[in-house]
Amino acid sequence: MSKRISELTATTDLNNVDEFAVVQSSETKKVSFANLQKEIVNYLVPYSLPVQSNVNQDLNNSIYANVEIFVLSYSGPQGEMNITLPDATDANNINRVIRFISNTTFVTNTRARLTPFGTQTIDGSTNYYEINKEYEGVTLWSDGTEWFIIQKKA
Repeated sequence: MSKRISELTATTDLNNVDEFAVVQSSETKKVSFANLQKEIVNYLVPYSLPVQSNVNQDLNNSIYANVEIFVLSYSGPQGEMNITLPDATDANNINRVIRFISNTTFVTNTRARLTPFGTQTIDGSTNYYEINKEYEGVTLWSDGTEWFIIQKKA
């Protein structure tokens, strides 16, 4: 549907299929919000995620939908925390890259366990990936079916 600029209404609830007009080489073209986001996102804004013993954190919450890097900080007594990865089949997670890195608060016997959603896998395994020391990290990518480890830092 085509509208004049004067007919447009303002919104803060953009979704991936919303389209925008872009003028390129004297020609007006359409670009989707999803493609526009890919072009303008050229830096990472870290999200601080506190890791606590015996806590389960589910990353399928919409507040984490656009987070590309999680900085994990450990608080409280030593132990482990389960972090459930987002659903790899969700449209927002197809071709998504997520990075996790721990800071200096990780000491012996503190663990963050990155666990696949449901029956999904990380590198073909339903087992978790564990971050258990300071400055350790992993980068994961989703193909729309499962998560793949594309880089490790230890």
